[in-house]
Amino acid sequence: MAEEVTVEIRTDQGKRRIRRLRKAGKTPAVLYGHGQASVSLAVPTEQLEAVIRHGSRVVKLRGALQEQAIIRELQWDIYGLEILHVDFVRVYEHEMVEIKVPLELRGEAPGVKEGGVLEQLVHEVRIQCDVNVIPEKVYVSVHGLGLNGSVSLAAVELPPKAKLLDDPETVVVQCIAPKEMEEEEAIPAAASGEPELIGRKPEQEEEKEEEE
Repeated sequence: MAEEVTVEIRTDQGKRRIRRLRKAGKTPAVLYGHGQASVSLAVPTEQLEAVIRHGSRVVKLRGALQEQAIIRELQWDIYGLEILHVDFVRVYEHEMVEIKVPLELRGEAPGVKEGGVLEQLVHEVRIQCDVNVIPEKVYVSVHGLGLNGSVSLAAVELPPKAKLLDDPETVVVQCIAPKEMEEEEAIPAAASGEPELIGRKPEQEEEKEEEE
């Protein structure tokens, strides 16, 4: 469900004015899309942060504009704590949109019980879906993942009528053996005996040299 965000038209430009805007508890934003002119906006930071906490991607802009939009991009400070800018893209009701969503693993992999370690290679995925059913995240099950096995994007769980846009053969997660296990398997059993001294002469040759 789309959350409402109150917006104002922003005419002031420049770094100083942007800093004053942020000090006043508002975040600069821009709205574009559908071949219409882009509009500079100001959004109450508190409202925007609430939307992000709830994992919402679709918002209803109210106040100076009456539009529905998706959050296309967020710009954060270097510490990842403060939102510096937000991009909104106009969308229509039930419009099919392309969007990136987080990907998480679901379940316990049998390979971990065998001593393996899970290595997740993909953390977000591109999908196409109805704007009203954009998922907060998508999942890949690892219930059948054994040691030295892998799971590809073809196994990702998508909402109804959603379409995967990334290569389905891409490996999402693999269960690999720790280095300790690999090293143990690489050492042959015979190697545990006494090591051969390089350059040492056979005993018979040593006896002949003493006789001479």
